[in-house]
Amino acid sequence: MRSRSKNRDTNPELDITSFMNLMVILIPFLLLEAVFTQQAVLQVLMPNGDGATADDTKKPPLVLEVMVYKDKFLVADRQSGPLKTITLNTKGEFDYKGLNDYLRTIKTQYPLITEASILLEQDTAYEKLIHTMDAVRIVVSTETGIAAKYALFPDISIGDAPPDVGGAK
Repeated sequence: MRSRSKNRDTNPELDITSFMNLMVILIPFLLLEAVFTQQAVLQVLMPNGDGATADDTKKPPLVLEVMVYKDKFLVADRQSGPLKTITLNTKGEFDYKGLNDYLRTIKTQYPLITEASILLEQDTAYEKLIHTMDAVRIVVSTETGIAAKYALFPDISIGDAPPDVGGAK
């Protein structure tokens, strides 16, 4: 009896051409995409809610709070109350430049203060938080003709805003 296995080719050739074509396309694409996936990390502090009122502890002159509501910013001093309300600009967008300009005037009055709290309403968009943090943390100056960044209130803490009941103008 003859065996059929002798007639068969025992080493079939493997065709990997299509796989190689896929790799030639896929590897450069993945390498190019890897350059654009950079992330930045910001240092954020937890709100200081210790409430210590000992006689030997000195109260800071300003405890700055920036409250973000759906239609305005409310800048306040936790110790004395609302300072200013910054509403939407004429295009219906948040006025981050107006917020930054007002915080610059506060910084000239209290140059040693570096802390600020950003208090957000529930369901505040992440993009709105990041733009607000940028407006509170830094100021971009172009007075010398060269864009330079300066620290405004770099020590930021984040929390929940109280319900909006109207504020100062």
